[in-house]
Amino acid sequence: MGDVDPLMSAAPAAPVSAPAASSDLRVRVISAIVMLALAGFAVWQGGMVLKGFIAIVGLGVFAEYAALAVKIAPDPARVVTAMVTGAFYIGWASLALIVMPVAMLVGVLGVVICTDTGAYFAGRAVGGPKIAPSISPSKTWSGLAGGMAAAALWTTFAAFAGGYLISGMSPTGPSVTEALRTTHLGMAALIGAGLAIAAQAGDFYESWLKRRAGVKDSSRLIPGHGGLFDRVDGLLPVAIIAGTAWAAGGGAGGA
Repeated sequence: MGDVDPLMSAAPAAPVSAPAASSDLRVRVISAIVMLALAGFAVWQGGMVLKGFIAIVGLGVFAEYAALAVKIAPDPARVVTAMVTGAFYIGWASLALIVMPVAMLVGVLGVVICTDTGAYFAGRAVGGPKIAPSISPSKTWSGLAGGMAAAALWTTFAAFAGGYLISGMSPTGPSVTEALRTTHLGMAALIGAGLAIAAQAGDFYESWLKRRAGVKDSSRLIPGHGGLFDRVDGLLPVAIIAGTAWAAGGGAGGA
């Protein structure tokens, strides 16, 4: 009595199934393609289709934010405060995306995508000290630097491309020399790097909310990717900064 069955003790541990990882990757890729297709179609259509798409996504993000707030806030009064804060934050970003020109919207999306991509590859290649391991264990200073560099390259390219297109309106046609002369590429790079910091701050903010709520993802809406809030956490502050700067410069009045 109490003896261990030798067959049971010799049984090897069940191996991790490789097809499971492959299946998860396939789901993530398919979901990413669907998301890009929907967003691309909305941008291509423009007008009310694009505005409606942004509004629907904004409402979805707020619903996920509200679900997190309910789990975090200890009493009804603080739930209300959190709801007002979330409505202001997400609503401001959504409105900024709705009113800004499509070209600027594409530029803002490019900043966020380049920030995430640059941070991912730089973080994996270099590693090093974490920024805030208690909030987001995977974020490193090298990743932030990589994200800033990638975003700076994107805004520099976008600024040059815009200057080149504008130079094409002159009688002599488009000119690389004229585009270089009239475009402040250094300032464009600084703006891109600064917006990358804002994008990472938005990412940290959502990670902090999820940590406090005790959840991994804001929802399970998107297979393999979590929720809408997970996908646009970095976009929200960048949209607020870029959209507000554009409106303050008279962009909304001249649109």
